[in-house]
Amino acid sequence: MIKVKQLGKEYGGHHAVKDLEFSVGEGELFAFIGPNGSGKSTTIRMMTGLLRATSGSVELFGEEMGMDKVHLKRRISFIPDTPDLIGKLTGREYLNFISSAYRMDETDFREEQQKLLELFDLEGKLDTLVEEYSHGMRQKVALIGALVHRPDILFLDEPTVGLDPKSNRNLKNYLRDYITQGKTVFLTTHNLALAEEIATDILIIYNGENLAHGSLAELRGRLEEPDATLEDIFLKLTGGI
Repeated sequence: MIKVKQLGKEYGGHHAVKDLEFSVGEGELFAFIGPNGSGKSTTIRMMTGLLRATSGSVELFGEEMGMDKVHLKRRISFIPDTPDLIGKLTGREYLNFISSAYRMDETDFREEQQKLLELFDLEGKLDTLVEEYSHGMRQKVALIGALVHRPDILFLDEPTVGLDPKSNRNLKNYLRDYITQGKTVFLTTHNLALAEEIATDILIIYNGENLAHGSLAELRGRLEEPDATLEDIFLKLTGGI
């Protein structure tokens, strides 16, 4: 599904990302974690074709991703850490726009939208301007917009920020079920408890470089601490404790 090879991004002689290499398979939930400023958002923007890499490449579905690869972008979704929705549209108009952009069948769109509205408790709340929504409601609309066309790869950058506990739980359950259907989720988060709970594979990035990669069991084995939480592992490897 995803192959990242020697990926790098340089700004004025500073390496924001340096020589990253990893792969993500079908049916995986890949947690990509690191301290602030470690290059997570830069990496995810290169992977989704929103930012040109200085070096290396990203392959999605066996084809190199690029800023002009619209046919690849139709098979993915990306929610940034601060979703920038079109404020002068209502929630309904925004989701209709998403449906049109992805050329969804009308019946499929209505059915999937209804499931997601129920999941995030947004029934009856779509006819308000997006700019009048709370942060949490905007996050829910952004999630529905990303999920409604059922992308093969879902890129999420801090998706739970602003969500209430019920929606947070429902999203976790949705993502667990999503990967059982052969979909792939690439998750960036500071919520290490979330990553520990649902990730099948974990990569810790530090100063733009790969610091550690593996399942939770493999990371525990590296530290020879079989009961360590992901937070314990993260802090020890990054010098936090």
